[in-house]
Parts: sequence; structure tokens; C-alpha cells
Amino acid sequence: MAPVPASHPQVTVTLVLLLSVLGLAAGGKLLVVPIDGSHWLSMREVLDGLSEKGHEIVVVAPEVNLHIKPAKNFVLKMYPVPFTQEELDENFHAFSQEAFQGGSFLERFVRILQRSKKTSALFLATCEYLLNNKELIKYLEDSKFDALFTDPMLPCGQILAEHLSVPSVFLLQQIPCSLEFEATQCPRPHSYVPRLFSANTDRMNFLQRVKNVLFDIPNNLLCYFMFQPYSKLASEFLQRDVTVLDLLRNASIWLMRFDFVFHYPRPLMPNMVIIGGITCTHRKLTQKQILVLWCIHYMCHIPMELAELSTCYPAFYEIKDYTFTIQQIPLKIKSEGVAQIA
Repeated sequence: MAPVPASHPQVTVTLVLLLSVLGLAAGGKLLVVPIDGSHWLSMREVLDGLSEKGHEIVVVAPEVNLHIKPAKNFVLKMYPVPFTQEELDENFHAFSQEAFQGGSFLERFVRILQRSKKTSALFLATCEYLLNNKELIKYLEDSKFDALFTDPMLPCGQILAEHLSVPSVFLLQQIPCSLEFEATQCPRPHSYVPRLFSANTDRMNFLQRVKNVLFDIPNNLLCYFMFQPYSKLASEFLQRDVTVLDLLRNASIWLMRFDFVFHYPRPLMPNMVIIGGITCTHRKLTQKQILVLWCIHYMCHIPMELAELSTCYPAFYEIKDYTFTIQQIPLKIKSEGVAQIA
């Protein structure tokens, strides 16, 4: 039998160092403060991936909600709220109906403003009952979380992050009245970043740019009604004067659920990460669907000069329950599915 070599001092030191950093590779403790509805459905997909990587996840949610239910991937801590399931269901149903009703800009704005007040009252009450639940807050303080994951559509999660002194990660598509621009000091040029309700695109003439400027006024009014109560609530809970913008500015990372394939171009800041499409279901596409997606991709990237010189053909395809109308595609589509520049 071959003799066993003696341990080298350098090998011993290396092993000790490696063993000492094993704890750094372990999963962290993550506190999640979600928003109910479709916001939660998008966040749930992210939590499943984090759980698979070994992170310990605690989700804080109201007892009355739409979609937030217990699961094996996280610990669910629930707290009481001052409204019933019927009241919540009725409010969300009315909001979804009114959001798609027609009318002039003023009619739509007033309608959304009134409904937003009612919906915001429910969310504000939810936040108040969470922050005033001393037993739950004590549990969160003792748990020593490494980070907080939330949707900044409502700032209740960030208020908790400030109280617990933990870094926060935001998951969002956008915030009403575009607070994400102000909070991150991100440029928002009126020349090509269309405002909410303006119906503008990223290509505007002079009058459309003036319209874009004017639409900031009602958006700021909407922002005041939605977020001013949270500034008061946060100041009382944190025992210092604070605004919603102050809270949002402290976010470490902004995970943006959009993609420039489907959204107009806009500036980004270094701590903004585009993750559009991570919550989409992967499925096998048919040849017709692949062709349509390829055409859309080609249309988005073809140079304007080439598009003007090309012969444009309209194409109509129906995919699932939606009808996509693709116009001005500078391609000739052969019957065998081969696309050529006209």
C-alpha cells in the first residue's frame, strides 16, 4: 500500500478558508410584500425560481385577497383587514369594467380618478393594518431578513424595508404618474416618452409634444391623490418626515417588467434591469405563429430607408383569441412560408 503523504500547511490553510466561506453560498432570507391581483401572479413566478435556488422566503399578505394563497415554496404570514372578500371582489370587478369604457379624455380621467380613490382606500387600509400589527412586526424584526422584495406600485413594502433597515428590490412595469422616473432621477424627455392617457407614440410633432407637456398636469394630480396618504402613514410609522419619493429613492434594484420590442424606447438608469418576458409561458409555436413573430421582429428592425423603397403588403393572422394586424411589412410571403424583401 502506498504511503499517505503528510498534509501540507498550505493545503490545510486553503481548506480552512474554503470551509469558512461556505456560509456565504447558502440561500438568504427574503421578505416579500406583494400587491394582490396580476402583480402577484408575475411576482409568484420569480419566487418559484428563488425558492429553487435555496432562498428562504416569507410572504406577508392580508387575509382577504384575490390570488395570494399558501404554497410549499414560501412561508405565508397573514394579517386581518377591515373589509370583506365580497367588497374586495366587487371593487376589482368594477375597476376592470371601467378601465375599458370609452369616452373623452376628461370623462376617462374623472372615472379612473374616482375608482382609484376607492381602490386606494382599500390598499391604504391594508397597509395600515399591516404596520399596526405589532405581533407581526415583531416577528419580522426578529427574523433578520437579508432583503425585501416588493412591488412599488404601492409603497407599503418600502416602508417596511426602511423600518427593518434592509435593502429592497422592486418588481414593476410602471408606477402611476411615472414616479419611477423621479425617484431614480431618470430623464423623461417630452419629445419621445409619451405620457399616460396622451395616446402619443415615441414620434411626435410639435403640437403632440406640447400635448405631452400638458398631460403631466393631470398625472401629477392623480399622483397626489394616490400617494399623499402614504407619506403621512410612513412619517407616523418611521417617526420622521418622509415622502413617497424619499422611500422609492432608497431602492437598490428596479426590475422592469417590459421589453422594448413591445414598449416605446425610454432612458434607463444603471440600477434598472429589463426583465420583460420572464413570466411568459414557454410553448411550442406553430409555423404560422413563428412566421408572424419573425415578421414583427423584421418590421421593428428594418431600416426606414429600405422600408420606404420596398413594396408593402398587409398580412392578417389570428393567434389564439387575439387578431394581429400587421401592416406595411416590406416582405413577400410565399406560400411555402419563405419571406423575401419585396
